[in-house]
Amino acid sequence: MYFDNAGVKLYYERTGSGAPLLLLHGWGGKADSFLPVTRDFSPVRTVYAVDFPGHGNSPEPPAPWSVTEYMELIWAFIRRMDIVGCDVIAHSFGGRVALLLAAEHPEAVRRMVLTGCAGLRPAPSKKRTLRARAYKCLRVLADNGLTRRLLGKRVEDWREALVQKFGSADYRALSKTMRPTFNRVVSQDLRPVLGKIRASTLLIWGVQDTDTPLWMGEVMEKEIPDAALIRLEGCGHFAYLERYADFKAIAWKFLIG
Repeated sequence: MYFDNAGVKLYYERTGSGAPLLLLHGWGGKADSFLPVTRDFSPVRTVYAVDFPGHGNSPEPPAPWSVTEYMELIWAFIRRMDIVGCDVIAHSFGGRVALLLAAEHPEAVRRMVLTGCAGLRPAPSKKRTLRARAYKCLRVLADNGLTRRLLGKRVEDWREALVQKFGSADYRALSKTMRPTFNRVVSQDLRPVLGKIRASTLLIWGVQDTDTPLWMGEVMEKEIPDAALIRLEGCGHFAYLERYADFKAIAWKFLIG
């Protein structure tokens, strides 16, 4: 099914019955990323799973978006579906949206389970800073008027080669129209909003997560007023799938009792 908000289409699936539970997937994922959660919670909850714009079955956003535009779309969806006060399970990028939603529209969310939640900007390492500077210098050279006159259309091939060499795996996989959105998303630091969140929040983290390192969960636990952090040993960024039985038991106890 599709939800339409001012021409922006959001694909979603709804299953089960009972109090609403909203699932928000990570970057590069889709509603199916939460298939086991949907399967196991739908007997007791009405489960809504979405494909964020630019993912799965949802078209790309009409212009470059930040977390804010994604959040406002989900807030419009919650109101239209009449599920204000829903519970949320979110992974990674979905956690970014959930954090901002709970901070800006506290009535939207009752409880949140966030796993491998993104949203905090790490201090850049020396190596990362040097790579970024090298990339910017080469981009400037590629965009130079003389370079364009000499290479013509081959400049675009050069620019793409730079992306493939210096960009992250997530960035390289994106269409050229989604890359500005990705840049806006990852540059938006949500740490300032953590103190505004009133929803009870359970953070479930893989100790070996390298995409959203454990320190991020520790900061969120400290700065979200009602939050607790559970560490899953031996797990990475997809801890909720790597140790799904444990994740399910913990989330079930927190959300259902």
